Amino acid sequence: MLFKDIVTHRQSIRGYRDKPVEREKIELCLEAARLAPSACNSQPWYFMIVDQPELRKQVAEHIIKGVVPINRWANQAPVLVIILTEKPKLVTQVGGFLKRKEYNLIDLGITAEHFCLQATELGLGTCMLGWFNEKGIKKALNIPTKKRIGLVITVGYHDENKDRKKIRKSMDEIREYL
Repeated sequence: MLFKDIVTHRQSIRGYRDKPVEREKIELCLEAARLAPSACNSQPWYFMIVDQPELRKQVAEHIIKGVVPINRWANQAPVLVIILTEKPKLVTQVGGFLKRKEYNLIDLGITAEHFCLQATELGLGTCMLGWFNEKGIKKALNIPTKKRIGLVITVGYHDENKDRKKIRKSMDEIREYL
């Protein structure tokens, strides 16, 4: 698949078939994520792969529950990838403080997108989630309280037969040559 085809085909999937995802495919996605660039090569991420049915169901409850249960479909995903934000290198922390930028969150987005693009090439669907009960997931997975969950990615074979039309701003709305 050409890169343009991958980015065109990649979309947030909110419906999955009841089919397990091969660990070999998850490993390829993790390798793509591992190779992502990061500020000062901090690599401020750690991946927890939840694919055991009972634990996955328990974690999914903390994605679904809440005041606004917007991710009801998350329990269909055969794999949940929990991405923890790790402490960046000191120079990145200082630079981030001075420039008022959270480089670790930028890095997290880059590594997550590498994961999702690789998944797309492998015929998998993904959806990045930022709305979840962090405290509940941490308890379910025995994650120390000092650690932060940056994102959750749902992964699986999607039950959607075709790509949805992407609604994006025009090129003239998003760029300017000077």
